[in-house]
Amino acid sequence: MLNPIQNNVRHKLDLSGIWDFKIDPDEIGEQSGWPNALADAGPIAVPGSWNEQYADLFEYLGVAWYMRRTYVPQTWQGQRVFIRVGSANYFGTVYVNGTKVGSHEGGHLPFAFEVTKLVRWGEENVIAISVENHLKPTRVPSGKLPSALGAFASFPSTTFDFYPYAGIHRPVMLYAVPQDYIEDVTVVTGIDGTEGSVKVMVRLNTSGAAQGSVRLVGGDAPVEADLRFSGGVAEAEMRVPGARFWSDTDPFLYDLVIETASDRYTLPIGIRTVAVRDNQILLNGRPVKMNGFGRHEDFYASGRGLNLPLLVKDYQLMRSVGANSYRTSHYPYSEEEMRLADSTGFLIIDETPAVSLQFDSEENMAERMRICWQQIEELITRDKNHPSVLIWSVANEPQPQKLNLTKVDVEGNRADPSVVWGKQFLDTLVRHARELDPTRLVTLVGVMGGLMDWLRECDVTCINRYWGWYVDGGQMDKALTQLDEELDLTWQTLRKPIIMTEFGADTMVGFHSQPPLMWTEEYQAEYVRGHLEVAARKDFVAGMQVWHYADFAAVQSVMRVGGVNMRGVFTRTRQPKMAVEVLREFWVKDGGATDSGKAE
Repeated sequence: MLNPIQNNVRHKLDLSGIWDFKIDPDEIGEQSGWPNALADAGPIAVPGSWNEQYADLFEYLGVAWYMRRTYVPQTWQGQRVFIRVGSANYFGTVYVNGTKVGSHEGGHLPFAFEVTKLVRWGEENVIAISVENHLKPTRVPSGKLPSALGAFASFPSTTFDFYPYAGIHRPVMLYAVPQDYIEDVTVVTGIDGTEGSVKVMVRLNTSGAAQGSVRLVGGDAPVEADLRFSGGVAEAEMRVPGARFWSDTDPFLYDLVIETASDRYTLPIGIRTVAVRDNQILLNGRPVKMNGFGRHEDFYASGRGLNLPLLVKDYQLMRSVGANSYRTSHYPYSEEEMRLADSTGFLIIDETPAVSLQFDSEENMAERMRICWQQIEELITRDKNHPSVLIWSVANEPQPQKLNLTKVDVEGNRADPSVVWGKQFLDTLVRHARELDPTRLVTLVGVMGGLMDWLRECDVTCINRYWGWYVDGGQMDKALTQLDEELDLTWQTLRKPIIMTEFGADTMVGFHSQPPLMWTEEYQAEYVRGHLEVAARKDFVAGMQVWHYADFAAVQSVMRVGGVNMRGVFTRTRQPKMAVEVLREFWVKDGGATDSGKAE
Protein backbone atom coordinates (compact mmCIF):
# COMPACT_ATOMS: atom_id res chain seq x y z
CA MET A 1 0.00 0.00 0.00
CA LEU A 2 3.01 2.36 0.07
CA ASN A 3 2.36 5.09 -2.46
CA PRO A 4 4.79 4.74 -5.41
CA ILE A 5 7.52 7.40 -5.45
CA GLN A 6 10.32 8.39 -7.79
CA ASN A 7 13.91 8.58 -6.53
CA ASN A 8 17.31 7.18 -7.42
CA VAL A 9 16.28 3.54 -6.81
CA ARG A 10 12.49 3.60 -7.26
CA HIS A 11 10.67 4.48 -10.46
CA LYS A 12 7.10 5.03 -11.62
CA LEU A 13 5.23 5.54 -14.86
CA ASP A 14 1.76 7.11 -14.68
CA LEU A 15 -0.51 5.62 -17.34
CA SER A 16 -3.25 8.21 -16.90
CA GLY A 17 -4.60 9.51 -20.19
CA ILE A 18 -6.80 8.30 -23.03
CA TRP A 19 -7.32 4.53 -23.09
CA ASP A 20 -9.26 2.28 -25.47
CA PHE A 21 -12.67 1.37 -24.08
CA LYS A 22 -15.47 -1.06 -24.82
CA ILE A 23 -18.47 -2.25 -22.86
CA ASP A 24 -19.16 -5.96 -22.44
CA PRO A 25 -22.84 -6.36 -21.48
CA ASP A 26 -22.83 -10.08 -22.39
CA GLU A 27 -19.60 -10.67 -20.42
CA ILE A 28 -17.85 -12.47 -23.27
CA GLY A 29 -14.65 -10.42 -23.28
CA GLU A 30 -12.24 -12.77 -21.56
CA GLN A 31 -13.05 -15.83 -23.65
CA SER A 32 -13.19 -13.71 -26.80
CA GLY A 33 -9.60 -12.50 -26.50
CA TRP A 34 -10.28 -8.95 -25.32
CA PRO A 35 -7.29 -9.01 -22.92
CA ASN A 36 -5.12 -8.96 -26.08
CA ALA A 37 -7.04 -6.54 -28.30
CA LEU A 38 -10.23 -4.47 -28.28
CA ALA A 39 -11.89 -4.30 -31.68
CA ASP A 40 -14.09 -1.27 -32.39
CA ALA A 41 -13.05 0.42 -29.15
CA GLY A 42 -13.70 4.04 -28.34
CA PRO A 43 -11.66 6.52 -26.28
CA ILE A 44 -12.03 6.91 -22.51
CA ALA A 45 -10.23 9.15 -20.04
CA VAL A 46 -8.45 7.50 -17.11
CA PRO A 47 -9.09 8.48 -14.39
CA GLY A 48 -12.80 9.16 -14.79
CA SER A 49 -16.28 7.62 -14.61
CA TRP A 50 -17.60 6.20 -17.87
CA ASN A 51 -21.14 7.25 -16.86
CA GLU A 52 -20.23 10.94 -17.25
CA GLN A 53 -18.10 10.60 -20.38
CA TYR A 54 -20.74 8.89 -22.52
CA ALA A 55 -24.39 9.95 -22.24
CA ASP A 56 -25.63 6.58 -23.51
CA LEU A 57 -23.68 4.84 -20.73
CA PHE A 58 -24.94 6.97 -17.86
CA GLU A 59 -27.04 4.11 -16.50
CA TYR A 60 -24.66 1.30 -17.53
CA LEU A 61 -23.15 -0.55 -14.56
CA GLY A 62 -22.08 -3.80 -16.21
CA VAL A 63 -18.66 -5.01 -17.43
CA ALA A 64 -16.40 -2.71 -19.44
CA TRP A 65 -12.85 -3.10 -20.73
CA TYR A 66 -9.96 -0.64 -20.75
CA MET A 67 -6.77 -1.10 -22.77
CA ARG A 68 -3.48 0.78 -23.03
CA ARG A 69 -0.20 -0.06 -24.76
CA THR A 70 3.07 1.15 -23.30
CA TYR A 71 6.80 0.52 -23.22
CA VAL A 72 8.45 -0.26 -19.89
CA PRO A 73 11.73 1.68 -19.53
CA GLN A 74 14.80 -0.47 -20.20
CA THR A 75 16.45 0.99 -17.11
CA TRP A 76 13.95 -0.93 -14.99
CA GLN A 77 15.45 -4.29 -15.94
CA GLY A 78 16.73 -6.12 -12.89
CA GLN A 79 14.08 -4.58 -10.67
CA ARG A 80 10.66 -5.86 -9.60
CA VAL A 81 7.86 -4.32 -11.63
CA PHE A 82 4.30 -3.84 -10.36
CA ILE A 83 1.07 -2.52 -11.79
CA ARG A 84 -1.07 -0.47 -9.39
CA VAL A 85 -4.68 0.66 -9.84
CA GLY A 86 -5.75 3.52 -7.57
CA SER A 87 -9.46 2.63 -7.68
CA ALA A 88 -11.65 0.44 -9.89
CA ASN A 89 -15.29 0.56 -8.97
CA TYR A 90 -16.49 -2.03 -8.06
CA PHE A 91 -14.61 -5.16 -9.21
CA GLY A 92 -11.46 -4.89 -11.30
CA THR A 93 -9.35 -7.53 -13.08
CA VAL A 94 -5.92 -6.78 -14.56
CA TYR A 95 -4.30 -8.46 -17.58
CA VAL A 96 -0.76 -7.88 -18.85
CA ASN A 97 0.15 -9.12 -22.32
CA GLY A 98 -2.92 -11.35 -22.32
CA THR A 99 -2.26 -12.95 -18.92
CA LYS A 100 -4.62 -12.42 -16.01
CA VAL A 101 -2.56 -11.21 -13.05
CA GLY A 102 -5.24 -10.64 -10.42
CA SER A 103 -8.57 -9.15 -9.32
CA HIS A 104 -9.72 -6.82 -6.59
CA GLU A 105 -13.14 -6.36 -5.03
CA GLY A 106 -14.36 -3.02 -3.69
CA GLY A 107 -13.92 0.46 -5.11
CA HIS A 108 -12.02 3.45 -3.68
CA LEU A 109 -8.85 1.68 -2.50
CA PRO A 110 -5.69 0.79 -4.45
CA PHE A 111 -4.43 -2.65 -5.41
CA ALA A 112 -1.21 -3.83 -7.02
CA PHE A 113 0.18 -6.97 -8.64
CA GLU A 114 3.74 -7.91 -9.53
CA VAL A 115 4.20 -8.29 -13.29
CA THR A 116 8.01 -8.60 -13.56
CA LYS A 117 7.93 -11.91 -15.44
CA LEU A 118 5.28 -10.67 -17.87
CA VAL A 119 7.09 -7.54 -19.05
CA ARG A 120 8.28 -7.53 -22.66
CA TRP A 121 11.46 -5.48 -22.73
CA GLY A 122 12.00 -3.42 -25.86
CA GLU A 123 8.43 -4.08 -27.05
CA GLU A 124 4.99 -2.65 -26.48
CA ASN A 125 3.17 -4.14 -23.50
CA VAL A 126 -0.60 -4.54 -23.58
CA ILE A 127 -2.40 -3.61 -20.36
CA ALA A 128 -6.08 -4.48 -20.10
CA ILE A 129 -8.40 -3.94 -17.16
CA SER A 130 -11.98 -5.14 -16.93
CA VAL A 131 -14.28 -3.37 -14.48
CA GLU A 132 -17.82 -4.17 -13.42
CA ASN A 133 -20.12 -2.31 -11.05
CA HIS A 134 -23.17 -4.56 -10.67
CA LEU A 135 -25.48 -3.56 -7.84
CA LYS A 136 -25.92 -6.58 -5.57
CA PRO A 137 -27.53 -7.10 -2.14
CA THR A 138 -24.37 -8.65 -0.68
CA ARG A 139 -21.98 -5.92 -1.80
CA VAL A 140 -20.77 -3.00 0.29
CA PRO A 141 -22.49 -0.69 -0.33
CA SER A 142 -25.50 -2.76 -1.33
CA GLY A 143 -27.98 -2.45 -4.15
CA LYS A 144 -31.15 -4.07 -5.42
CA LEU A 145 -32.57 -4.76 -1.98
CA PRO A 146 -36.35 -4.84 -1.46
CA SER A 147 -37.77 -1.36 -0.90
CA ALA A 148 -40.96 -0.40 0.89
CA LEU A 149 -41.01 2.93 -0.98
CA GLY A 150 -42.85 1.57 -4.02
CA ALA A 151 -43.24 4.33 -6.60
CA PHE A 152 -40.97 6.55 -4.51
CA ALA A 153 -38.01 4.18 -4.76
CA SER A 154 -34.87 5.39 -6.52
CA PHE A 155 -33.32 4.46 -9.85
CA PRO A 156 -30.81 2.86 -10.01
CA SER A 157 -31.83 0.71 -7.06
CA THR A 158 -29.29 1.62 -4.41
CA THR A 159 -29.37 1.75 -0.63
CA PHE A 160 -27.47 5.07 -0.74
CA ASP A 161 -28.23 8.56 -1.99
CA PHE A 162 -25.35 9.23 -4.39
CA TYR A 163 -24.73 8.07 -7.93
CA PRO A 164 -23.01 4.65 -8.24
CA TYR A 165 -20.34 5.82 -10.66
CA ALA A 166 -18.37 3.11 -12.45
CA GLY A 167 -14.88 2.97 -13.91
CA ILE A 168 -11.22 3.48 -13.15
CA HIS A 169 -11.40 6.51 -10.88
CA ARG A 170 -7.75 7.03 -9.94
CA PRO A 171 -4.41 6.70 -11.75
CA VAL A 172 -3.02 3.42 -13.06
CA MET A 173 0.72 3.17 -12.57
CA LEU A 174 3.62 0.92 -13.36
CA TYR A 175 6.34 1.14 -10.76
CA ALA A 176 9.67 -0.53 -10.09
CA VAL A 177 11.46 -1.30 -6.82
CA PRO A 178 14.72 -3.11 -5.98
CA GLN A 179 14.70 -6.89 -5.57
CA ASP A 180 14.87 -6.40 -1.80
CA TYR A 181 12.61 -3.49 -0.99
CA ILE A 182 10.77 -1.65 1.76
CA GLU A 183 7.28 -3.13 1.76
CA ASP A 184 5.54 -1.26 4.58
CA VAL A 185 6.13 1.59 7.04
CA THR A 186 4.18 2.40 10.20
CA VAL A 187 4.75 5.69 12.02
CA VAL A 188 3.43 6.52 15.49
CA THR A 189 4.13 9.96 16.95
CA GLY A 190 3.95 11.26 20.50
CA ILE A 191 4.45 14.45 22.50
CA ASP A 192 6.17 15.07 25.82
CA GLY A 193 6.23 18.77 26.62
CA THR A 194 8.11 20.42 23.77
CA GLU A 195 9.69 17.16 22.69
CA GLY A 196 8.24 14.93 20.00
CA SER A 197 8.73 11.22 19.53
CA VAL A 198 8.61 9.26 16.29
CA LYS A 199 8.34 5.48 16.45
CA VAL A 200 8.96 3.76 13.13
CA MET A 201 8.35 0.15 12.15
CA VAL A 202 9.68 -0.93 8.76
CA ARG A 203 8.92 -4.22 7.04
CA LEU A 204 10.91 -5.59 4.10
CA ASN A 205 9.68 -8.03 1.46
CA THR A 206 12.33 -10.48 2.60
CA SER A 207 12.69 -12.12 6.00
CA GLY A 208 16.47 -12.14 6.08
CA ALA A 209 18.62 -10.08 8.44
CA ALA A 210 19.56 -6.62 7.21
CA GLN A 211 20.56 -3.19 8.39
CA GLY A 212 19.40 0.29 7.55
CA SER A 213 18.75 3.73 8.91
CA VAL A 214 15.93 6.18 9.43
CA ARG A 215 16.35 9.95 9.39
CA LEU A 216 13.94 12.78 10.19
CA VAL A 217 14.66 16.00 8.32
CA GLY A 218 12.96 19.38 8.15
CA GLY A 219 13.42 20.56 11.70
CA ASP A 220 16.28 22.45 13.32
CA ALA A 221 18.62 19.49 12.83
CA PRO A 222 18.24 16.00 11.37
CA VAL A 223 17.50 13.18 13.82
CA GLU A 224 18.73 9.69 12.96
CA ALA A 225 18.44 6.12 14.21
CA ASP A 226 19.71 2.71 13.10
CA LEU A 227 17.46 -0.04 11.81
CA ARG A 228 18.38 -3.66 12.56
CA PHE A 229 16.07 -6.10 10.81
CA SER A 230 15.10 -9.46 12.20
CA GLY A 231 12.66 -11.56 10.24
CA GLY A 232 12.34 -8.67 7.83
CA VAL A 233 11.11 -6.21 10.48
CA ALA A 234 12.91 -3.40 12.30
CA GLU A 235 11.79 -0.76 14.78
CA ALA A 236 13.33 2.49 15.92
CA GLU A 237 12.35 5.48 18.01
CA MET A 238 13.63 9.02 17.61
CA ARG A 239 13.27 11.90 20.06
CA VAL A 240 12.81 15.35 18.53
CA PRO A 241 13.71 18.24 20.89
CA GLY A 242 11.78 21.43 20.29
CA ALA A 243 9.52 19.67 17.79
CA ARG A 244 7.07 21.55 15.65
CA PHE A 245 3.71 19.86 16.08
CA TRP A 246 1.32 19.27 13.19
CA SER A 247 -2.13 20.85 13.57
CA ASP A 248 -4.97 22.40 11.59
CA THR A 249 -3.43 25.85 12.15
CA ASP A 250 0.19 24.81 11.58
CA PRO A 251 0.35 21.74 9.31
CA PHE A 252 4.11 21.28 9.53
CA LEU A 253 5.51 18.16 7.89
CA TYR A 254 8.85 16.47 8.40
CA ASP A 255 10.40 14.12 5.83
CA LEU A 256 11.06 10.63 7.13
CA VAL A 257 13.83 9.05 5.05
CA ILE A 258 14.25 5.27 5.34
CA GLU A 259 17.27 3.59 3.78
CA THR A 260 18.47 0.02 3.45
CA ALA A 261 21.37 -1.43 1.49
CA SER A 262 19.24 -1.53 -1.66
CA ASP A 263 16.20 0.71 -1.16
CA ARG A 264 15.19 4.20 -0.11
CA TYR A 265 11.75 5.57 0.73
CA THR A 266 10.72 9.07 1.84
CA LEU A 267 7.46 9.70 3.69
CA PRO A 268 6.09 13.10 4.84
CA ILE A 269 4.88 12.85 8.44
CA GLY A 270 3.44 15.14 11.10
CA ILE A 271 4.13 14.89 14.81
CA ARG A 272 0.82 15.07 16.63
CA THR A 273 -1.47 13.22 19.03
CA VAL A 274 -5.24 12.76 19.14
CA ALA A 275 -7.35 11.68 22.09
CA VAL A 276 -10.71 12.07 23.81
CA ARG A 277 -11.09 13.55 27.29
CA ASP A 278 -14.57 13.86 28.77
CA ASN A 279 -16.59 15.96 26.28
CA GLN A 280 -13.68 17.07 24.08
CA ILE A 281 -11.52 15.86 21.22
CA LEU A 282 -7.90 16.74 21.91
CA LEU A 283 -5.33 17.48 19.23
CA ASN A 284 -1.86 17.71 20.77
CA GLY A 285 -3.52 17.78 24.19
CA ARG A 286 -5.74 20.79 23.40
CA PRO A 287 -9.46 20.87 22.51
CA VAL A 288 -10.28 21.12 18.83
CA LYS A 289 -13.59 21.59 17.02
CA MET A 290 -13.96 19.64 13.78
CA ASN A 291 -16.09 22.08 11.79
CA GLY A 292 -16.66 21.63 8.09
CA PHE A 293 -18.52 19.41 5.69
CA GLY A 294 -19.60 16.10 4.40
CA ARG A 295 -18.31 15.82 0.84
CA HIS A 296 -18.34 13.64 -2.25
CA GLU A 297 -15.84 13.05 -5.02
CA ASP A 298 -18.17 14.33 -7.73
CA PHE A 299 -18.14 16.67 -10.70
CA TYR A 300 -19.44 17.03 -14.24
CA ALA A 301 -17.56 15.00 -16.87
CA SER A 302 -15.09 13.45 -14.42
CA GLY A 303 -17.77 11.87 -12.21
CA ARG A 304 -15.90 10.31 -9.29
CA GLY A 305 -12.59 10.39 -11.16
CA LEU A 306 -9.61 12.20 -9.69
CA ASN A 307 -9.85 15.89 -10.65
CA LEU A 308 -6.80 17.75 -9.33
CA PRO A 309 -7.76 21.35 -10.27
CA LEU A 310 -11.16 20.81 -8.64
CA LEU A 311 -9.50 19.41 -5.53
CA VAL A 312 -7.34 22.51 -5.09
CA LYS A 313 -10.36 24.76 -5.68
CA ASP A 314 -12.48 22.85 -3.16
CA TYR A 315 -9.84 23.19 -0.46
CA GLN A 316 -9.61 26.92 -1.03
CA LEU A 317 -13.40 27.33 -0.88
CA MET A 318 -13.68 25.28 2.31
CA ARG A 319 -10.95 27.36 3.95
CA SER A 320 -12.67 30.56 2.80
CA VAL A 321 -15.64 29.78 5.04
CA GLY A 322 -13.42 28.84 8.00
CA ALA A 323 -13.78 25.05 7.73
CA ASN A 324 -10.97 22.94 9.16
CA SER A 325 -12.46 19.45 8.75
CA TYR A 326 -14.47 17.09 6.59
CA ARG A 327 -15.57 13.46 6.41
CA THR A 328 -14.72 11.27 3.40
CA SER A 329 -18.36 10.45 2.97
CA HIS A 330 -19.02 7.68 2.15
CA TYR A 331 -15.83 5.95 1.00
CA PRO A 332 -12.06 6.55 1.08
CA TYR A 333 -10.89 9.50 -1.02
CA SER A 334 -7.82 9.64 -3.24
CA GLU A 335 -4.29 9.51 -1.91
CA GLU A 336 -3.68 12.86 -3.58
CA GLU A 337 -6.45 14.30 -1.42
CA MET A 338 -5.02 12.80 1.76
CA ARG A 339 -1.62 14.32 1.01
CA LEU A 340 -3.23 17.70 0.35
CA ALA A 341 -5.06 17.49 3.68
CA ASP A 342 -1.72 16.76 5.38
CA SER A 343 -0.07 19.80 3.84
CA THR A 344 -2.98 22.21 4.37
CA GLY A 345 -4.15 21.15 7.83
CA PHE A 346 -7.58 19.62 7.29
CA LEU A 347 -8.79 17.24 10.00
CA ILE A 348 -10.26 14.11 8.44
CA ILE A 349 -12.84 11.54 9.45
CA ASP A 350 -11.73 8.74 7.12
CA GLU A 351 -14.67 6.51 6.21
CA THR A 352 -15.02 3.05 4.67
CA PRO A 353 -17.58 2.37 1.90
CA ALA A 354 -19.97 0.68 4.38
CA VAL A 355 -22.90 3.02 3.85
CA SER A 356 -26.49 1.99 4.69
CA LEU A 357 -25.57 -1.46 6.01
CA GLN A 358 -28.54 -3.83 6.24
CA PHE A 359 -28.92 -6.64 8.78
CA ASP A 360 -31.37 -8.81 6.89
CA SER A 361 -30.05 -12.38 6.97
CA GLU A 362 -27.10 -14.24 8.41
CA GLU A 363 -25.95 -15.31 4.93
CA ASN A 364 -25.96 -11.77 3.53
CA MET A 365 -24.35 -10.35 6.66
CA ALA A 366 -21.51 -12.89 6.53
CA GLU A 367 -20.64 -11.78 3.01
CA ARG A 368 -20.87 -8.10 3.94
CA MET A 369 -18.68 -8.69 7.00
CA ARG A 370 -16.02 -10.25 4.79
CA ILE A 371 -15.79 -7.21 2.54
CA CYS A 372 -16.14 -4.71 5.43
CA TRP A 373 -13.24 -6.45 7.18
CA GLN A 374 -11.14 -6.19 4.03
CA GLN A 375 -12.05 -2.53 3.49
CA ILE A 376 -11.08 -1.54 7.04
CA GLU A 377 -7.73 -3.31 6.73
CA GLU A 378 -6.97 -1.78 3.33
CA LEU A 379 -8.01 1.71 4.43
CA ILE A 380 -5.93 1.71 7.61
CA THR A 381 -2.94 0.20 5.82
CA ARG A 382 -3.12 2.95 3.19
CA ASP A 383 -3.85 5.97 5.42
CA LYS A 384 -2.27 5.09 8.79
CA ASN A 385 0.64 7.54 8.34
CA HIS A 386 -1.40 10.62 7.41
CA PRO A 387 -1.44 13.18 10.27
CA SER A 388 -4.67 14.64 8.86
CA VAL A 389 -6.59 11.47 9.67
CA LEU A 390 -7.88 11.76 13.25
CA ILE A 391 -10.84 9.39 13.18
CA TRP A 392 -11.69 6.15 11.39
CA SER A 393 -15.38 5.74 10.52
CA VAL A 394 -16.34 2.11 9.90
CA ALA A 395 -19.90 2.74 8.66
CA ASN A 396 -22.41 5.43 7.73
CA GLU A 397 -26.10 5.17 8.66
CA PRO A 398 -26.47 1.43 9.35
CA GLN A 399 -30.16 0.57 9.17
CA PRO A 400 -32.30 -1.35 11.64
CA GLN A 401 -35.22 -3.23 10.11
CA LYS A 402 -37.65 -0.56 11.30
CA LEU A 403 -36.75 3.11 11.42
CA ASN A 404 -38.87 5.81 13.05
CA LEU A 405 -37.40 9.21 12.18
CA THR A 406 -39.46 11.02 14.81
CA LYS A 407 -38.32 8.83 17.72
CA VAL A 408 -35.07 8.99 19.66
CA ASP A 409 -34.38 5.29 20.30
CA VAL A 410 -31.80 4.31 22.90
CA GLU A 411 -31.90 0.51 23.04
CA GLY A 412 -34.22 -0.64 20.26
CA ASN A 413 -36.65 -3.55 20.18
CA ARG A 414 -34.72 -6.63 21.26
CA ALA A 415 -37.34 -8.83 19.61
CA ASP A 416 -36.19 -7.43 16.26
CA PRO A 417 -33.24 -9.63 15.13
CA SER A 418 -31.74 -6.76 13.14
CA VAL A 419 -31.23 -4.81 16.39
CA VAL A 420 -29.10 -7.57 17.92
CA TRP A 421 -27.36 -8.49 14.67
CA GLY A 422 -26.54 -4.85 13.97
CA LYS A 423 -25.02 -4.32 17.41
CA GLN A 424 -22.79 -7.38 17.08
CA PHE A 425 -21.78 -6.51 13.50
CA LEU A 426 -20.91 -2.88 14.22
CA ASP A 427 -19.11 -3.57 17.49
CA THR A 428 -16.96 -6.07 15.60
CA LEU A 429 -15.99 -3.45 12.99
CA VAL A 430 -15.18 -0.78 15.59
CA ARG A 431 -13.02 -3.16 17.62
CA HIS A 432 -11.22 -4.40 14.53
CA ALA A 433 -10.30 -0.85 13.51
CA ARG A 434 -9.12 -0.08 17.03
CA GLU A 435 -6.94 -3.21 17.10
CA LEU A 436 -5.36 -2.26 13.78
CA ASP A 437 -4.70 1.33 14.90
CA PRO A 438 -4.98 2.12 18.61
CA THR A 439 -3.49 5.60 18.04
CA ARG A 440 -6.60 7.13 16.45
CA LEU A 441 -10.24 7.46 17.39
CA VAL A 442 -12.86 5.12 15.94
CA THR A 443 -16.50 5.85 15.22
CA LEU A 444 -19.49 5.05 13.04
CA VAL A 445 -22.13 7.52 11.92
CA GLY A 446 -25.66 7.01 13.22
CA VAL A 447 -28.77 7.54 11.11
CA MET A 448 -31.67 9.72 12.24
CA GLY A 449 -34.06 7.47 14.14
CA GLY A 450 -31.31 4.89 14.60
CA LEU A 451 -30.23 3.23 17.80
CA MET A 452 -27.95 4.97 20.29
CA ASP A 453 -26.93 1.56 21.59
CA TRP A 454 -25.14 0.87 18.31
CA LEU A 455 -22.82 3.84 19.05
CA ARG A 456 -21.68 2.85 22.55
CA GLU A 457 -18.46 1.20 21.41
CA CYS A 458 -17.31 4.37 19.57
CA ASP A 459 -14.76 6.88 20.88
CA VAL A 460 -16.76 9.78 19.40
CA THR A 461 -20.52 10.00 18.81
CA CYS A 462 -21.21 10.92 15.19
CA ILE A 463 -24.82 11.49 14.18
CA ASN A 464 -26.70 12.65 11.08
CA ARG A 465 -29.82 14.69 11.89
CA TYR A 466 -32.43 16.39 9.73
CA TRP A 467 -34.86 18.07 12.11
CA GLY A 468 -36.47 20.77 9.98
CA TRP A 469 -36.19 18.78 6.78
CA TYR A 470 -37.32 15.15 6.89
CA VAL A 471 -39.07 15.80 10.22
CA ASP A 472 -40.82 19.09 11.07
CA GLY A 473 -40.05 20.43 7.60
CA GLY A 474 -40.74 24.16 7.43
CA GLN A 475 -41.20 24.37 11.22
CA MET A 476 -37.81 25.64 12.23
CA ASP A 477 -38.63 26.62 15.82
CA LYS A 478 -40.06 23.18 16.55
CA ALA A 479 -37.20 21.47 14.75
CA LEU A 480 -34.53 23.30 16.75
CA THR A 481 -36.29 22.43 20.00
CA GLN A 482 -36.24 18.76 18.98
CA LEU A 483 -32.55 19.04 18.08
CA ASP A 484 -31.71 20.72 21.39
CA GLU A 485 -33.44 17.99 23.37
CA GLU A 486 -31.92 15.13 21.35
CA LEU A 487 -28.38 16.45 21.69
CA ASP A 488 -28.79 16.62 25.47
CA LEU A 489 -30.23 13.10 25.59
CA THR A 490 -27.45 11.74 23.38
CA TRP A 491 -24.76 13.25 25.59
CA GLN A 492 -26.42 12.05 28.79
CA THR A 493 -26.73 8.53 27.36
CA LEU A 494 -23.33 8.01 25.73
CA ARG A 495 -21.04 10.57 27.42
CA LYS A 496 -18.80 10.92 24.36
CA PRO A 497 -18.01 14.10 22.37
CA ILE A 498 -20.61 14.61 19.65
CA ILE A 499 -19.90 15.53 16.05
CA MET A 500 -22.97 16.32 13.99
CA THR A 501 -21.69 14.81 10.76
CA GLU A 502 -24.74 15.73 8.68
CA PHE A 503 -27.37 18.47 8.87
CA GLY A 504 -28.78 20.42 5.96
CA ALA A 505 -31.62 21.35 3.63
CA ASP A 506 -32.04 20.89 -0.11
CA THR A 507 -31.82 24.27 -1.83
CA MET A 508 -32.36 25.35 -5.41
CA VAL A 509 -29.92 28.14 -6.16
CA GLY A 510 -31.69 31.39 -7.02
CA PHE A 511 -34.94 30.22 -5.40
CA HIS A 512 -36.00 32.86 -2.84
CA SER A 513 -38.94 33.57 -0.57
CA GLN A 514 -39.91 35.72 2.39
CA PRO A 515 -40.77 34.25 4.82
CA PRO A 516 -38.21 31.46 4.25
CA LEU A 517 -39.80 28.38 2.69
CA MET A 518 -38.30 24.95 2.11
CA TRP A 519 -36.00 24.67 -0.94
CA THR A 520 -35.17 28.40 -0.89
CA GLU A 521 -31.76 29.86 -0.15
CA GLU A 522 -33.26 31.77 2.79
CA TYR A 523 -34.52 28.55 4.37
CA GLN A 524 -31.14 26.84 4.05
CA ALA A 525 -29.40 29.86 5.58
CA GLU A 526 -31.85 29.94 8.48
CA TYR A 527 -31.53 26.18 8.90
CA VAL A 528 -27.72 26.30 9.12
CA ARG A 529 -27.77 29.30 11.46
CA GLY A 530 -30.24 27.66 13.81
CA HIS A 531 -28.27 24.44 14.06
CA LEU A 532 -24.98 26.24 14.68
CA GLU A 533 -26.61 28.36 17.39
CA VAL A 534 -27.96 25.27 19.18
CA ALA A 535 -24.58 23.54 18.95
CA ALA A 536 -22.77 26.60 20.30
CA ARG A 537 -24.67 26.18 23.58
CA LYS A 538 -23.40 22.60 24.04
CA ASP A 539 -19.84 22.18 25.26
CA PHE A 540 -19.99 18.48 24.35
CA VAL A 541 -20.48 19.22 20.63
CA ALA A 542 -17.00 18.76 19.18
CA GLY A 543 -17.81 19.58 15.58
CA MET A 544 -20.48 20.54 13.08
CA GLN A 545 -20.24 19.24 9.51
CA VAL A 546 -22.80 20.59 7.07
CA TRP A 547 -24.36 18.21 4.57
CA HIS A 548 -23.26 19.05 1.98
CA TYR A 549 -20.26 21.01 0.73
CA ALA A 550 -21.58 21.12 -2.87
CA ASP A 551 -24.52 19.73 -4.81
CA PHE A 552 -23.76 16.29 -6.23
CA ALA A 553 -25.13 13.62 -8.55
CA ALA A 554 -27.61 11.29 -6.88
CA VAL A 555 -29.95 8.54 -7.98
CA GLN A 556 -33.19 9.54 -9.68
CA SER A 557 -36.24 9.88 -7.48
CA VAL A 558 -39.08 12.28 -6.74
CA MET A 559 -36.81 13.87 -4.10
CA ARG A 560 -33.95 14.59 -6.50
CA VAL A 561 -34.62 17.33 -9.07
CA GLY A 562 -32.58 16.46 -12.16
CA GLY A 563 -30.98 13.56 -10.32
CA VAL A 564 -29.03 15.99 -8.12
CA ASN A 565 -28.83 16.22 -4.34
CA MET A 566 -29.10 19.98 -3.79
CA ARG A 567 -28.11 20.09 -0.15
CA GLY A 568 -24.78 21.75 -0.91
CA VAL A 569 -23.96 25.24 0.30
CA PHE A 570 -22.17 25.55 -3.04
CA THR A 571 -23.70 24.47 -6.34
CA ARG A 572 -22.22 21.58 -8.28
CA THR A 573 -20.25 24.18 -10.25
CA ARG A 574 -19.01 25.68 -6.94
CA GLN A 575 -21.09 28.86 -6.90
CA PRO A 576 -22.08 29.99 -3.37
CA LYS A 577 -25.56 29.94 -1.90
CA MET A 578 -26.65 32.30 0.89
CA ALA A 579 -25.72 29.76 3.62
CA VAL A 580 -22.03 30.29 2.81
CA GLU A 581 -22.14 33.72 4.47
CA VAL A 582 -23.71 32.19 7.58
CA LEU A 583 -20.83 29.72 7.85
CA ARG A 584 -18.28 32.52 7.47
CA GLU A 585 -20.02 34.43 10.24
CA PHE A 586 -19.66 31.48 12.65
CA TRP A 587 -16.34 29.97 11.57
CA VAL A 588 -14.05 32.59 10.06
CA LYS A 589 -13.85 34.63 13.28
CA ASP A 590 -11.86 31.80 14.90
CA GLY A 591 -10.97 29.72 11.85
CA GLY A 592 -13.15 26.93 13.16
CA ALA A 593 -9.99 25.77 14.88
CA THR A 594 -7.81 26.02 17.97
CA ASP A 595 -4.23 26.68 18.96
CA SER A 596 -3.54 22.94 18.81
CA GLY A 597 -0.18 23.59 17.16
CA LYS A 598 1.09 23.86 20.71
CA ALA A 599 0.98 20.95 23.10
CA GLU A 600 -0.66 21.25 26.49
